Amino acid sequence: MRSIDLNSDMGESYGPWKMGDDAGLMEVITSANIACGGHASDPETMFQTLSLAKAKGVVVGAHPGYPDREGFGRRIIPMSMAEIERMVAAQIGALMGVAALAGATVRYVKAHGALGNFSADDRGVADAVARATRAVDPSLALLAISGTEQEPAGQAAGLRVVSEIFADRAYLANGRLMPRSRAGSVLHDPEAIARRMVEVVASGKMPSEGGLVALEAQSICVHGDTPGAVAAARRVREELEKSGVKLASFVA
Repeated sequence: MRSIDLNSDMGESYGPWKMGDDAGLMEVITSANIACGGHASDPETMFQTLSLAKAKGVVVGAHPGYPDREGFGRRIIPMSMAEIERMVAAQIGALMGVAALAGATVRYVKAHGALGNFSADDRGVADAVARATRAVDPSLALLAISGTEQEPAGQAAGLRVVSEIFADRAYLANGRLMPRSRAGSVLHDPEAIARRMVEVVASGKMPSEGGLVALEAQSICVHGDTPGAVAAARRVREELEKSGVKLASFVA
């Protein structure tokens, strides 16, 4: 039986400001990408999210992003490659420190937002993220956007690379994510999202505005900040399991 991971971005609240339904998503997903204090989160939010993941048996990963809470990490901040390395290493380390208190273990890294999109297209940025990950802990896996520069960068750094596709995002003809600034870039219909994922997992091809694009898929992301994320993740899981696919973390 084929297995696939279902992940979501978590722990993106900050102080009294709440983002997403982490508790609801933890009942459905197999891996949680936890914000590390850059684009979102704080030590208390990290601890609560890590503790919840441990209680639910969900594998956890670090989700570093640009230090831009006002922009939710979706704006590129001009930085040198060395500065990106240090930023990513510091955020991974922060989550690992809080994880030690929570009795959890950080198993992988996934770049967030603008950092993720930039590193998908720019090999230098992708290398910086991969080098930082390896420097902190070479046993960490790298959750990489499928078909992008993140994959060869992770491989060159000697990391285990896991290819990721997105359930709730539209794709461009070149296999990249459609910019959020465009209408229709974020998908909301749980039934349509679930059917699409079953077809993609079966065929290895993602629908895009220019036709089908071949993409490797070892993990599926449902964004935790998207309205209706829990319903979408639940339907994706139900339909995949109905089609004979087992849901399990890639590091379980």
